[in-house]
Amino acid sequence: MSSTSSAWAEVDEAGRLVIPQELASQLGLQPGAQVRLEVGTNDLRLHRPVSHLNKVYIEPTNRCNIACRTCMRNSWEVGMGQMDEAIFSRILDGLRATTPTPSVFFGGIGEPLAHPRTVEMVARVKELGATAELITNGTLLNERRARGLIDAGLDILWVSVDGSTPESFTDVRLGAALPEILENLGRFRRLRPAGHHPKPELGINFVAMRRNIADLPAVIAIGRRLGVTRFMISNVLPYTPELCDEVLYERTLRDITYMPSPWLPRLKFPKMDLDDETRPSFLRALSSGANVTFAGNNLGGANDVCTFIENGSLTVGWDGSVSPCPPLLYTHVSYLHRRRRLSRRHIVGNLAERGLLDLWNDPDYVAYRDRVQHFAFAPCTACGGCELSESNEEDCLGNTFPSCGGCLWAQAVIQCP
Repeated sequence: MSSTSSAWAEVDEAGRLVIPQELASQLGLQPGAQVRLEVGTNDLRLHRPVSHLNKVYIEPTNRCNIACRTCMRNSWEVGMGQMDEAIFSRILDGLRATTPTPSVFFGGIGEPLAHPRTVEMVARVKELGATAELITNGTLLNERRARGLIDAGLDILWVSVDGSTPESFTDVRLGAALPEILENLGRFRRLRPAGHHPKPELGINFVAMRRNIADLPAVIAIGRRLGVTRFMISNVLPYTPELCDEVLYERTLRDITYMPSPWLPRLKFPKMDLDDETRPSFLRALSSGANVTFAGNNLGGANDVCTFIENGSLTVGWDGSVSPCPPLLYTHVSYLHRRRRLSRRHIVGNLAERGLLDLWNDPDYVAYRDRVQHFAFAPCTACGGCELSESNEEDCLGNTFPSCGGCLWAQAVIQCP
């Protein structure tokens, strides 16, 4: 269900809110489910219950054919491999046993199309009635794979494009060439069946840095010419000391504008033209020390929210390891406020030993998801000033591993499709 969809509910004679059955099913609102509610000024936010498996990230392989400045593999030493039939069959078993069928995203740390059977995997997921997305660097998207993904019924194809010129693109994605990527993307578009809403939809994923942010308008223009209908912009997570100079959010993490608080004055903006005349005043107002709402949307509303938990998702690595999210699939080093931070992997089990739903319903894993949804972790992303922020082992509020207070995904700084 789209985030912009709406539905009508009614209140029965006992004062209970009755939600349409289709919507209740989509959100996993089964009898006995515990649902968290947030009351706003004029609205009520209903969180998906942590018992609802809604999305599965699948990493076909952690191998990749190019080297990117922005990749986690710059700070790790792990074995390489690809998913075998036994593990993928266990995933299908779990999807088949779940109602409604969860959506599937083929991604992870490697290049999905580097696995020889990814197209077949997409087809088998679609046979179960699942929505399927895939992200690629675009280098391996030849005509054969393009036709295969289209015939398989892929719903959305995401392509990573981090520059608008051959030079700026190659500066980020070493080993890839922008003209080749655009040629592959254009051919994919032409091969799709014609229609007002052709499938698969095309999306572009852009990782924003100081070195390429000026390219963003041109990347969007290129995408529009190629029929792209979705754009996902993320900040860079620095996995190396050099990337610390590329971040675009050093002040944002500590800016109270983005920290909603009942103690701050409230500043509400309407929609307006943001041009050379209005932009300076608008930006100064954002830094005025108020809790800012723009066109009805609070700019601090995405703090302390794990999108992976909210989406009801889990991640399966190529070897069958199950993790709550792609970032916790591997132990890795990153930098928070220019301090080295070690994030140890969090694996809840392996599909070679236990079934997908067995792992999903494990009491310890359910309790972990509930804890993350409440997000009572230390504010490491805003503070980041003590040695406890240098890992996800524990925090100053007594939370033990994995402590998520230093996660930039939960602050809407880093985004994944």
